[in-house]
Amino acid sequence: MWQFLNKLFGKNNHIEVQDSMKNFLIVGLGNIGEKYENTRHNIGFKILDYFAQQEDLTFETQKLGAICTYKLKGRTFIFLKPGTYMNLSGKALLYWQTKEKIPLENVLVITDDLNLPFGSIRLKTKGSDGGHNGLKDIQDKLNTTKYNRLRFGISDAFSKGRQIDYVLGEWTAEESDKLKERLGKSVELIKSFVLAGVNTTMNTFNGK
Repeated sequence: MWQFLNKLFGKNNHIEVQDSMKNFLIVGLGNIGEKYENTRHNIGFKILDYFAQQEDLTFETQKLGAICTYKLKGRTFIFLKPGTYMNLSGKALLYWQTKEKIPLENVLVITDDLNLPFGSIRLKTKGSDGGHNGLKDIQDKLNTTKYNRLRFGISDAFSKGRQIDYVLGEWTAEESDKLKERLGKSVELIKSFVLAGVNTTMNTFNGK
């Protein structure tokens, strides 16, 4: 197969394909701006910021978002915090996926989830948007529901009609105390996703 591709596209194609398989796009969902910084809806940003803090990485503002890269064991993690606001997350994801030539199976989206207890983490390879506007736009731009997502539970502890206020509300003091350990566990999951693969990572972390 590779011989056929090399003849068709040239000998460098094999190298480019191999290199692209070693690159991973990790997209944390959230809204830009100080007023959103510590809200439940911004857990995607918070996890990436925690990862960057642990590894002494710095995000730089580039087209459609903030970007930083991290290398580990021959793999390159490209972290993206979309600067498009939540409702247009797919626009930023698609731009950077295309620019960096990253295969869809190497993309991981980090999102908050009302249907999981606080701090629970679940890795899934497909699913509906569940009414989440960021996931809805990603599904629309990618034209598929089959993409990897890390769901971080924020629970559904809100009264009727108060969902938006709850999602855009800040963590309670009790949640903040417990958050650091769960952020660390999320970082471990991301590293496992890149190094060990999605199936092994689901078996290791889902339900933990």
